[in-house]
Order: sequence, then structure tokens, then C-alpha cells
Amino acid sequence: MAKKKKKMPGLNTSSTADISFMLLIFFLVTTSMDTDMGLARHLPQPPDPDQEDAQVDIKARNILYVRLNFEGQLWIEDETTRGYADIKELRQRVKEFVKNEQNYSKWPEKHVKILDHLGRCYVTDKHVISVQTDRGTPYDAYFQVQNELVAAYSELRNELAKEKFGREYQYLDDEIKDVIRKQYYPQNISEAEPKKYGGTK
Repeated sequence: MAKKKKKMPGLNTSSTADISFMLLIFFLVTTSMDTDMGLARHLPQPPDPDQEDAQVDIKARNILYVRLNFEGQLWIEDETTRGYADIKELRQRVKEFVKNEQNYSKWPEKHVKILDHLGRCYVTDKHVISVQTDRGTPYDAYFQVQNELVAAYSELRNELAKEKFGREYQYLDDEIKDVIRKQYYPQNISEAEPKKYGGTK
């Protein structure tokens, strides 16, 4: 008499969906997500319709030109010097230009301001850092330039905070921070529309 084949016991799959859901939650919670890189910028207010035709005259001494060509090469120009430069030079060049510690006649003009918490100060708040790129400028080169510009302002504000208050900028009261950020060292970065220059690509 032939032996009967034993039936294999079936698997209980009633809780599979619950396990899958818990695994999904676990990986969502523990996995780090890549974040997009970007640049924090405060956009200017819309122009006043009554003043759209008004032109703002900026003295040449107050402008530092920062240019990037299609190869990502950096060009820096002011009333004293012009030429190609390494990205590592940009931060210090900006700091020296904005601060104009020696009140050099070809760098941003200084004028007197009475500021809360700081008193009588000589500031160069009319300076402008004019940034322009080529239409083919690599984004990485553009990002590095922006990073160095922001770092230059951060260092200037930090140095002033240490000089006047004996502590770093980040540890100052918000009211004092606002005075330094908006009135003493405002971040005057002007970005022009990209152009084609310095060759083609």
C-alpha cells in the first residue's frame, strides 16, 4: 500500500502587510535624505511705480566688480586694480574693500552715522559688490563665489562684534545684530543679468 504524501503546512501571511509597513516606517525614519543646495537671499522689494524711471547714481569708487566667465575664471575689478584672481583671494579682497580701514580715496567713501549701541561711526554702507556671470558659467564656480561673499560679510560683522562688545556676533542681542547687519555692514550684493563674454562655449 502506497504511502500518502504529507501536505506541506501553509505559511501564515496575515501579518506580512503589517511587517512591511513597519519596515517602511523604520527606513524612512533612519535614512538620511539628500538636501538641495541653495543660496539664502532676501529679494528686493518691488519697485515703486512712481519711481521706476528714477536712476540711482553710484560713484565708481563704491563698486567692486566680480565677474565669472564660461570657464569659471574669476575677474575682480575696482578703481585700483583689475585682473583674474583665485577664488581664495575673493573673501579678503571683499573685506578690505568694504572696510576701507585706511579711508583710501579709491575705495568706498566713509561717512558719519550715529547708530544705536555703537554711537558715532564711520561706515561704508554705500558700497556695492556687483556680480555678473556668463551664460555658460559652471554653477559650482558661481556657488563658490557666493559662499565667499557671504563669508566676507560674516567675518566683518564678527570682527566688529568682538572689537565693540568683546564677543562673537552670534552671541549679541538681536537688536544689536540688526544694527550691525543692516546699518554698519549691509550685504550690498547686486547681481546683473548673465551675459556672453570672455569667449564662447
